[in-house]
Amino acid sequence: QVQLVESGGALVQPGDSLRLACTAAGFRWDWYNIAWFRQAPGKDREAVICLSNNKNTYFTDDAKGRFTVARGNATTTDYLYMNSLKPEDTGVYYCATRLRPWYPTDWELPTYYDIWGHGTQVTVSS
Repeated sequence: QVQLVESGGALVQPGDSLRLACTAAGFRWDWYNIAWFRQAPGKDREAVICLSNNKNTYFTDDAKGRFTVARGNATTTDYLYMNSLKPEDTGVYYCATRLRPWYPTDWELPTYYDIWGHGTQVTVSS
């Protein structure tokens, strides 16, 4: 079964760091790009960052300088590293992938992706 499972969400304070994980199953995950999205209460799902299968990184202006992604070496897992967290980073974080040809111009569109995880909650609050 093709699936993605996120983990690592937590309640943290402003300025803290957090690592999320996205574990893939049922497909050759290292052949594909893994994108991260988040959704705050009452808002649309928005793109955060994406790691391509050839190790290129795509990110939004908000993520630049604070968030990075990495691909695990021994496991079918991608990691999202978030630093200097702010209350506005609060939301459910999802990882997603597209099992079809991928073009970087469309990476921020949620509708572009075929497979989604169920999400993990990140809350940044003092």
